[in-house]
Amino acid sequence: MTRLKVTQTKSGIGGTHVQRATLRSLGLKRMHDTVVQDDRPEIRGMVNRVTHLVSMEEVD
Repeated sequence: MTRLKVTQTKSGIGGTHVQRATLRSLGLKRMHDTVVQDDRPEIRGMVNRVTHLVSMEEVD
């Protein structure tokens, strides 16, 4: 199964409440934090919502 490596590259301070909550639900707490999540449609949707704050790459 493919997994996604998501890294927060920008701060969520200037974002909306929904964007900050999305970062927290992804497991990102501060800049340069990295989490590895399963490649599921829910995770892809969350990453698409905050695509300007995170970088993503696929890992096996």
